[in-house]
Amino acid sequence: MAIIVDLDLQLARRNMSVGEFAESVGITPANIAVLKNGRAKAVRFTTLDAICRTLDCQPGDVLRWVPDDDQDTDSM
Repeated sequence: MAIIVDLDLQLARRNMSVGEFAESVGITPANIAVLKNGRAKAVRFTTLDAICRTLDCQPGDVLRWVPDDDQDTDSM
């Protein structure tokens, strides 16, 4: 299972820099990079809430699930 964080698209739509976004959300630009690069293991609901408030969006606008390539979909 892979959860993809689509922040770049949302930031581009709002013409917002990573620095502006990080400051508005209340986390460091380094942590934004961790989210964007798929290295995050978890996201706190308070952080997700701040992201959605800042971007005026829903969680599904920044998070999406894609199945693993090796997942057996025939057994579903």
